Amino acid sequence: MNLGLLASGLVLWVGLSLLLAELRWFARRPLTDRLAPYLPGGMGRRGRAGLLSAESFREAVGPVARGLGSQFSRLVGVSEDLDRRLRRVHAALDVTEFRVRQIGWALAGLGVGALLAVAARPTAAIAVVMTLGGMLLAFLLLEQQVTLASDRWQRSLHLELPVVAEQIGMLLGSGYSLVGALDRVARRGRGAVASDLRRVLARIRHGVDETTALREWSDLAGVEAVDRLVAVFAMNREASDLGRLISIEARSIRREVHRELVETMERRGQQVWIPVTVATLAPGVIFIGIPFMTALRGFLG
Repeated sequence: MNLGLLASGLVLWVGLSLLLAELRWFARRPLTDRLAPYLPGGMGRRGRAGLLSAESFREAVGPVARGLGSQFSRLVGVSEDLDRRLRRVHAALDVTEFRVRQIGWALAGLGVGALLAVAARPTAAIAVVMTLGGMLLAFLLLEQQVTLASDRWQRSLHLELPVVAEQIGMLLGSGYSLVGALDRVARRGRGAVASDLRRVLARIRHGVDETTALREWSDLAGVEAVDRLVAVFAMNREASDLGRLISIEARSIRREVHRELVETMERRGQQVWIPVTVATLAPGVIFIGIPFMTALRGFLG
């Protein structure tokens, strides 16, 4: 009992120290540490972290969490790189921060599963399943959230692309340059394509060639329609009627989206008939079965 209280007190002390170290009034950083990021050869953006702080804890467990998380993701069948998915959806977290949070949730799930196992007192096999199941569920929950967010972003790109491509084609036809048309669409838009175009324009302002920046977007997006549209954009310096080519590609993408919509409607229309068929056949089988069983009893009797 005393050992359990000691361990609980130690965990509570470490948790409170990590929490209070983030409060400015409790752990005020020295002046040298606050000025270090602004000096030549300084110690980085955040300066030096304390020995027992959330930042030092993150730096210590970050590489381990990143390695364990990537290995476990491959074991459960997630093949796409996490950094690619996070950059695709413009996430504020990097891979290390996400993996540290994921490992923390997994440990919390392990603790919850262990507490439930202690409270329910099942057999040893069920207790192991409950304990490890909580950890696995917490880990996969965050992994699934990122995957779903990436899939939704790709779907939004595919649906928004025909309209955005037509706008860019009209702007090019009215005299805009390619970069000017992209900048106008990015500033006026609020969707997934506009967000990606703002990142493309930021890369161009950093000195990257416009074709290279657009191909980086195409590689990151992972959408076939974006690949085809970027291939048309790459002909900017070669084609004199780029606006017409973009409009043709926009109509092609729109037909593809319309075809997918028709397929979805037909598939859902077929799914509607499944419960109707079951609801129709079940009473029919009952009504046919009653006289059949009566006739069979009469024949056997």
